[in-house]
Amino acid sequence: MRLFALQESRILGEAVATQLGIILDTHEERRFDDGEHKTRPLVSVHGEDVYIIQSLGGDQTVSANDKLCKLLFFAAACRENGAAQVSTIVPYLAYARKDRQTKARDPVTLKYVAQLFEAMGVARVVTVDVHNVAAFQNAFRCATINLTSFDLFYPHIEWLVEGGPVTILSPDAGGIKRAQLIRESFERVRGTPVGLAMMEKRRSEDVVTSDLFAGDVEGRCVIIVDDLIATGTTILHAAQACLARGAKKVIAVAAHGHFTGGSTALFAEPAVAQILVTDSLSHASLHQKLHAEKLTVCSLAPRLAEAIRRLRADEDVTGLTAIQDL
Repeated sequence: MRLFALQESRILGEAVATQLGIILDTHEERRFDDGEHKTRPLVSVHGEDVYIIQSLGGDQTVSANDKLCKLLFFAAACRENGAAQVSTIVPYLAYARKDRQTKARDPVTLKYVAQLFEAMGVARVVTVDVHNVAAFQNAFRCATINLTSFDLFYPHIEWLVEGGPVTILSPDAGGIKRAQLIRESFERVRGTPVGLAMMEKRRSEDVVTSDLFAGDVEGRCVIIVDDLIATGTTILHAAQACLARGAKKVIAVAAHGHFTGGSTALFAEPAVAQILVTDSLSHASLHQKLHAEKLTVCSLAPRLAEAIRRLRADEDVTGLTAIQDL
């Protein structure tokens, strides 16, 4: 086996390697003055089962497009040099949210990204809490694995709620299935009933308004669950609505903390008591340094390492992918 982590995901990659009891294999990355770049393995990959870790969230230093190209070119270079199989470990998959046409002549970008992975000879794509699992699975013809991360937050949540009554809330109708599965799973872990609530998120010219609220939150600790926090506007709207209905405390939980422009309000507003995300995006850790009192970043390394171990041993990974099986 060969395990590589491209530069932007090196910290996570080293943590995964430590969990596996190995060290990362060496590779070269060069960026040229004209913006082009070159990546290549510095060890033989001939006949090897290759795993490449690269998260694809863009930031102020490296765009999602550059990260995607580097990953694709490196995967292709491994195949070109005789790798038996290439698996890409992509904790955050860029363009996953653009999985269908919402306006006339819209691109279905996730499908095009899938075609690029397939063209580069990638055999397997592993991601974490993708925006729409069905769309992800249907877009790719190669093997796909969507790992779940929400159970990693349970110890933190239990400590924060201090044994009180809990309601799981989806901030939009599209996430209600996720919220239901998390509620059922957390209920089994706690051994006590956990409530369920939902808000209907409506957008007009990219402005979010939340009009419909269903569920009981009065006197309860509300856990807002979503796959991604970008600006945080959706989370903040939901938190304010919960407090207006008598919620005791609001905690936001998301697999991916993108924290794009405008997210400072999420940290400044007292409506959200705590925010929990994973380290799928490296800049989440930077925000943790700035907002240590409000932001907790949980490591994906144990989950990714266990997935790689099971794949190498040809074992079933279902227990790592389905919330209801946790």
